[in-house]
Amino acid sequence: MRLHASPESLQDAFRAAMAAVCTPVSVVTTMEDGLPYGTTVSAFASLSLDPPMILVSLDRSSDLLEMIRRTGRFGLNVLAHSQSELALNFARKGGTAKFTGVRWTEAAGVPALPGAAGFLACEVEREVDGGDHVVLLGNVTHTEVADGRPLTYHARAFGTHTALAG
Repeated sequence: MRLHASPESLQDAFRAAMAAVCTPVSVVTTMEDGLPYGTTVSAFASLSLDPPMILVSLDRSSDLLEMIRRTGRFGLNVLAHSQSELALNFARKGGTAKFTGVRWTEAAGVPALPGAAGFLACEVEREVDGGDHVVLLGNVTHTEVADGRPLTYHARAFGTHTALAG
């Protein structure tokens, strides 16, 4: 099917189509001058097993992107199903204020959020231009995995994934 639409209606249609995709909810973190920073993302994926790599997409105007460019590293915290409040907290503006009252530890030089379903520490390998976003390709240097269901985002709402018995 071919869609003929104005740019605005194409963006609305694209947004609706992407709402139909279930994505993991993660918080990307970095540290600068000993202070933690982070933001919520839903555009993250594994990229390579050899070497272990992931990709994550950040808004081109993101302050966090600028910090990651300076530090050369980032953490990816895959949130657990019970961490929707953290997702909302890190989705707002606020620099280090997002970490007020939030427990965190340092792992491989970046902030890790306790209770996350998974954590990956990465060094930036490369940046790829992606329109109004920048895709960071990260070499994984450290991982942590916890048992539990991940937090997902689908149809503009948080949920989780439960594997079907086969």
